[in-house]
Amino acid sequence: MRRLAVFALVAFACMGSSAVAGNLSGKTVVIDPGHNGGNTTHHEITGKQVWAGTLWKDCDADGASTGNGYSEAQHNWDVALLLRSLLREQGARVVLTRTSNTGAGPCITRRAAIGNQQRADAAVSIHADGSLNASNTGFHVILPADTGQSQRMLRGSQRLGLAIRNALRDQGPTSISNYIGSDGLITRSDLGGLNLSKVPKVFTEIGNMRAPHDAAAMTSPAGRQLEASAIAAGITNFLTSRRG
Repeated sequence: MRRLAVFALVAFACMGSSAVAGNLSGKTVVIDPGHNGGNTTHHEITGKQVWAGTLWKDCDADGASTGNGYSEAQHNWDVALLLRSLLREQGARVVLTRTSNTGAGPCITRRAAIGNQQRADAAVSIHADGSLNASNTGFHVILPADTGQSQRMLRGSQRLGLAIRNALRDQGPTSISNYIGSDGLITRSDLGGLNLSKVPKVFTEIGNMRAPHDAAAMTSPAGRQLEASAIAAGITNFLTSRRG
């Protein structure tokens, strides 16, 4: 069944079940809404080269957009606000890496530094993909490669990524990616937000903004609620489950 037809019903169910189960009092979660609404007009800021741990990259990027102009930066911000509310309801202390969708940046180095400075128990960067091939659909979760981080960080990120992948697979608005990664997971060594992190961190890419079904999920308030609820459920599972 196409998930779009049941967005509203499932979003309501998610808000009342696993997404709000557990007690996150005393936990700090850093949410990193990728890109920013002003990036496209401030390339003098975002085009600055920074060291991303394994290579030099632009400070930040413009991000993708749907065919009707809904930007990835706006999507990431909208989902981050929903996710923050869900986590706060469980007692978590939540820190965002940016405070609006009207500025530029911050640089990828600063985004990683915020999680480190806050000594986050978990950090999640919210994104969407922009493949021009509309048949490329579905979500994937990006895990950090071993580029010199501690084994504790890498093991924590693996657990966090699996927990979020499972929640997105079971209750998210899009299916597992059919074009990138394996079973909804991929490891990358070119992302400064992961390479420079000292705390457990992953990226979520909820789908392809150029694919009609995925775009419908991202532009729908109910679809974004499903996304936020699933990510919250994954974070909660990671922070409250016993380690194996």
